[in-house]
Parts: sequence; C-alpha cells; structure tokens
Amino acid sequence: MSMESRHKTLQIVIHVILVLLAVYTLAPLVFLLFNSFKSNNEIIASPVALPESWSFQYIANAIEKIHFFEALGITFMVTFFSIVLLIVVSSFCAWAMVRSKSVLANILFMCFTAAMLVPFQSLMYPLLSLFESLGLKNIYGLVIMYGGFGLSMSVFLYHGFIKSVPASLEEAALIDGANLFQMFFKVVFPLLKGTTVTVIVLNGMWIWNDYLLPFLVIGNQEGYRTLTLELYFAKLTSGQYGNPWELIFPAVFVTIIPIVVLYIFLQKYIVAGVAEGAVKM
Repeated sequence: MSMESRHKTLQIVIHVILVLLAVYTLAPLVFLLFNSFKSNNEIIASPVALPESWSFQYIANAIEKIHFFEALGITFMVTFFSIVLLIVVSSFCAWAMVRSKSVLANILFMCFTAAMLVPFQSLMYPLLSLFESLGLKNIYGLVIMYGGFGLSMSVFLYHGFIKSVPASLEEAALIDGANLFQMFFKVVFPLLKGTTVTVIVLNGMWIWNDYLLPFLVIGNQEGYRTLTLELYFAKLTSGQYGNPWELIFPAVFVTIIPIVVLYIFLQKYIVAGVAEGAVKM
C-alpha cells in the first residue's frame, strides 16, 4: 500500500471515529428533544421513537409548571453576578500574585491550586451554619458561595496567562500616570479576553445547572427558586404516581436551551482560553 493510500485510509478511519463520537454525544439531546413532544403513555411505550405529533402543549405546560420565566430571571441573576464576582476577584488576585514574585505569593498560588481538590461536601455543613448565623442563606449568600468555590480554578487559569503578559506594558502605563486599578483594568485585563471567556463558560455552565447548593441555601422559598429547584419541586407537586415524564422531559429541555445557546456562541474560545491559561505554568 502506498503512502497516499495509507494516508487516505487513516483519514477515513478518523472521520468514522469522529462521526461515532458525535452521534454518541448528541444522542441524549436527541432523545430529550423527541420525548419533549410526547405524552406520558407514548414515552413509556416507545421512548426512542419519533413523536406521533409535534405538539407544543407539553412544552407550554412545562413552562407554566416550573414558572420558567421567573426562575430564568433568578438563575440568570445568580449566574451573572457570581461570574462578575469571580472574574474581577480572580483576575486581579492572579495578577497581584504574578507580579509580586514573593514567597508568600507562591504559597498563596499553591493554596489556590490545592483548593481545587477539596470537595464541597467536606465544607458543606460548617459553611451553611456560618452563612445562616450571618443571615446569608439567601440569593446574596448564594452568589458569594459560588464566587468562593469557583475562585481557585479561575485564579489558576488567569495566573498561567498573566505570566506571558509583558511587564513593560504596565511600566509604560505607570509612567503615563495610571494608578494601580487603571493599570490593571485598562492595560492588563483587555489582554485576558480568551481566558475570561473560558472562565465565563466553565463557571456559567456549572452555576446554571447546579442543584445542590441552591437547594441547601434557598430551599423551598417561593419566588427565589432557580430553574433546577423548580424542576425538582414541580416533580414533587405534580400529583402523578411515578415519574411525570411528559413534564420532566420538556421542562429539562427548556431549561438547558439558554446555556446551550451560550455555549454554541462561545465554544471557539474555550480551547484557546484553556491553552492560554497553560502558558508558562
């Protein structure tokens, strides 16, 4: 077999593997889509078949049952402010540690890195007890918790890329009369776009889809539930014996649409941002 033939064969094998992986990855989403347009009996009878009719009544019912637009606003608010807090604190913290070049800065960075290995479950009860004593078992406390738990990974990503930013840019800004915050936010931060988008996507998907922390902090407070909490309580209050699949499937479908759309628009930045964060580690 010639070199060209072997190359073509290899390309065919690679494409076949990629197609199979794509099908494997998209299969759950297709399964979710099909069953969002079926009744409970139809789902149980033929879960992998196409729906008999593409009626939106089940989706409309799910939107009403989970108070979709109200929960969407709460989820968006929690996600937005948590990410803003994460970006501002982690980027500035990473920049300060990189430029410090002291032993303390290296120790702090090692602490941030090690914190990524600490499971939330080990801190869950003492943290909730502390926040309850401070009167922060509410939306504001939830934002602060997300900011704290996402800080270590975000600092790690920013720290790696900031090492590649020339210090001469900051020195020039300092000579021009810029103060510390102007130097960072007007000179350094605009260079961190790729890493910032990566931080937004990774933390955004985690916060948007998280169930445990909102359940522990918000619980059954009506008017303050995130989408995942509404899904849980809608199932509990459906009044149907067993699993109300005709509610669960469309409710999950409408819940994931916003974060999937965000990911589609920002996916090209993820690999680049992670690669930037690995520079000069």
